[in-house]
Amino acid sequence: MDIDALLATADSCLLAPYDLEARRLEAVFGTLAAPRMDHADLYFQYTRAEGWSLEEGIVKAGSFAIEQGVGVRAMSGERTAFAYSDEISFDALQDAARATRAIARQGGGRAAHIARRASAPRRYQPLDPLASLDSGAKVAMLEKIERLCRGLDPRVAQVMAHLGGEYEVVLVARADGARVADVRPLVRLSVQVIAEQHGRRESGSAGGGGRTDYAMFTDATLEEYARQAVHQALVNLEARPAPAGTMTVVLGSGWPGILLHEAIGHGLEGDFNRKGSSAFAGRMGERVAAPGVTVVDDGTLADRRGSLTVDDEGNPTQRTVLIEDGVLRGLLQDSLNARLMKMPLTGNGRRESYAHLTLPRMTNTFMLAGPHDPAEIIRSVKKGLYAVNFGGGQVDITSGKFVFSAAESYLIEDGRVTHPVKGATLIGNGPDVLTRVSMIGNDLKLDPGIGTCGKEGQSVPVGVGQPTLRIDGLTVGGTA
Repeated sequence: MDIDALLATADSCLLAPYDLEARRLEAVFGTLAAPRMDHADLYFQYTRAEGWSLEEGIVKAGSFAIEQGVGVRAMSGERTAFAYSDEISFDALQDAARATRAIARQGGGRAAHIARRASAPRRYQPLDPLASLDSGAKVAMLEKIERLCRGLDPRVAQVMAHLGGEYEVVLVARADGARVADVRPLVRLSVQVIAEQHGRRESGSAGGGGRTDYAMFTDATLEEYARQAVHQALVNLEARPAPAGTMTVVLGSGWPGILLHEAIGHGLEGDFNRKGSSAFAGRMGERVAAPGVTVVDDGTLADRRGSLTVDDEGNPTQRTVLIEDGVLRGLLQDSLNARLMKMPLTGNGRRESYAHLTLPRMTNTFMLAGPHDPAEIIRSVKKGLYAVNFGGGQVDITSGKFVFSAAESYLIEDGRVTHPVKGATLIGNGPDVLTRVSMIGNDLKLDPGIGTCGKEGQSVPVGVGQPTLRIDGLTVGGTA
């Protein structure tokens, strides 16, 4: 579907039913116009979403929701005026525009022109996931993954699974004349198992998704999710208490990149740097990581959960090099912060919905591969921890300090992976951790499509990834 077809879809869904032809949108911008206004836009959104949950062999919960509305925004200098309505109509738009103009009038700044960008290469097909399977097939998919999990080991005592899909149509109309539309599918399947042995119960989880429809969850994919979840639960049944102290830590490839995302990625977003609250503020061109460390944010990857054809300001996403061979090279920008910092747009303006303000946010953020075989990295460690998978964590974005719990981890002894351990937490500082990377694997892997990022109360889908990494001198909190 080309840009004209996308615009036609958005027009038929978001404008035509409410008699909002181009002339009326121009009238709204006329109402919105205020002296010294730098930028204004309208963000229309229509979303249909569903969720199905299975527990104890029964689909116990199901949900379906339709959400639509429009956000009206104007920027003047550092000041942003914003109003929104869950009613799409000319009168509602005019009311929101008047409210926004009243706020914007109090601001002020040098006028600036935001480049007109009306098209971008498509990063995913404009599919409707909800229509790709009937209800019976969705229930059968959850029942099948439960049978697969229980069939792998008699110690599996409980299985919980969730299937979700979303069909979203957005239209951005800007005061500079650009009109950009996108159709965004999104699916996710997750499974959690609880295994029990000698009175001890442990859990394991797996899943994935992306910007496609339910066809991605093939029989082979379901079998792999079941295998991963059961394997993790059984490993944890055998796990010993984790040691504590300062030690060498090897991070596995793929999902462990969530540590990179949280502890480092947020500090490379434009707003934190403009305000001077990031540990990376004012360090452009300086060495901030060990040689060989290259970190990129790439919203252009096909069908990935964190990808977007255009961001929520209508700008094409791109591949942005943040750290190159250890040197800080770039930041993630939306239009406000790019303008104020006099830096290029990177297509990272994102919002949870029409009812939220745009913020600079990550898309798919990952570290590039290095020269070392993962087995070589393990052999190089005399005594340490091998963290294969992560659970929850907490991060202070301003300082970069973090605490992450390992969902699956092992001891490394004399260059060999030995006993699984439970209760390991990684404690450190994001910018400092980058300088402690001593070996980078050649096995870059992205996560399976499960990431959700929170910032200022807004949640958006993201992707993470990394190769196997050796980090020296990291603090590990344990239970031993």
